[in-house]
Amino acid sequence: MDDPFGWNFNTQYTDLPEAFYRFVSPEKAPDPHVVCFNEPLAAALALNHHQFADADRAELFSGNRLPAGCQPFAQSYAGHQFGHFTMLGDGRAHLMGEHVTPAGGRFDIQLKGSGRTPYSRRGDGKATLRSMLREYLISESLHLLNIATSRSLAVVATGEKVNREQAEAGAVLTRVMQSHLRVGTFEFARQFTSEHDLQALLNYAISRHYPDLKGSDQAALAFVQRVMERQIDLVVEWMRVGFIHGVMNTDNMSIGGETFDYGPCAFMNRYHPDTVFSSIDTQGRYRFARQPIVVHWNLSCLAGALLPLMDASSDVAVEKAQELLNGFPELFEARYAAMMRGKLGLTEPHLNDADFFNELLKALEQTQTDYTNFFAKLRGDVGMHDIDFKQEAFEPWFHRWSERVAQQPGGRLAAEHLMRKSNPVIIPRNHLVEEALDAGVAGDLTLMTKLLEAMSETYQGNESPGRYAIPPVGGDQCYKTYCGT
Repeated sequence: MDDPFGWNFNTQYTDLPEAFYRFVSPEKAPDPHVVCFNEPLAAALALNHHQFADADRAELFSGNRLPAGCQPFAQSYAGHQFGHFTMLGDGRAHLMGEHVTPAGGRFDIQLKGSGRTPYSRRGDGKATLRSMLREYLISESLHLLNIATSRSLAVVATGEKVNREQAEAGAVLTRVMQSHLRVGTFEFARQFTSEHDLQALLNYAISRHYPDLKGSDQAALAFVQRVMERQIDLVVEWMRVGFIHGVMNTDNMSIGGETFDYGPCAFMNRYHPDTVFSSIDTQGRYRFARQPIVVHWNLSCLAGALLPLMDASSDVAVEKAQELLNGFPELFEARYAAMMRGKLGLTEPHLNDADFFNELLKALEQTQTDYTNFFAKLRGDVGMHDIDFKQEAFEPWFHRWSERVAQQPGGRLAAEHLMRKSNPVIIPRNHLVEEALDAGVAGDLTLMTKLLEAMSETYQGNESPGRYAIPPVGGDQCYKTYCGT
């Protein structure tokens, strides 16, 4: 039966052993209404979204009405949360299935905040309107920053109150990802299922994300290598724009290398390597500069989960995994250096690049300079009046940078071209996000819409971006982010 909205569900995850999921339907929303709907994303998914009124969309994206061919389920997974292993699972999300586009793209469609599941434990399975608007705004901002991320298709208010610190409006978000497989999915399989089930999960993950590895006699090892490359690329991109994920538990790290789970995330204004905003990260485990270290640690958890499939001998398997993981620092440093050269418009590597980058970062830290605005000014944007390259902390470095740019092929023009692709002028600054969310919860999406419109031009032009480039008064010293659960 064809779905009139255009859904084409062909879900393969539920072909896995039953330990990996539980069939469960979303809870009914008493009075749903659409708060925001992502029409460009709906078009990219080849959905017939123009044929439906808001009332139909509200029923569909609240989970009150199920699309044809949809059998919702919650996924099983475990994870290390702040270093401590625990059994988890989708406690407030229902995966509607895998939607296949006419072009052959396969995407998970998940409702988040849609009610209790067998994994909810003591949770209510619900989400607040504010937290779902936050995920919509930040995930779409990362997409506009050209960073791999989950996408947000819709936010629907449910017409009920959700109890957190106080009673707040409830909502459901429709999240779109290449898949919701995570490091914690493999940890679950290793700890709570059989080796046969672990192999089935690996086969599915390879088919879904890395099909060229099918038939490899070292498939588990090659799989970890690919995931490592994807996750290194992702964290390097986060560092390019000053993004701090905030909760890099193994259950929040995607096998496909996509950013997801936008609770305590934030963007850095003044540069400092120890910047952390999450209210629950009291020890700074997931602070800005430590994110690569956490990725490495999480990958060791993935490799550990797959040891039985790497070799019949546990000692040999450990040796193979350790050798692979030992390659992380060199691979990260190479890709980080390439990213930094892009930010600085340097077309050729030099032996002293690491020292050159560190000298700049130390100066940024010493002067408490805005990370985004410094690089925007360096790329030639005229509106960044608060950045002075002649001040004492920057002048020696800036002189060497200018000489290096002048001597490379293409000179300053080539450097500016490269910097424009690497350095955004506008990021979703934390105070602007909070302003937009305050208004959005009150029913006015104007600020949120304008911020996303500005983000769509973040790599273009050299005109002043106005209020979007102005850091908050006093910085973000007292700013805290929360999980929303």
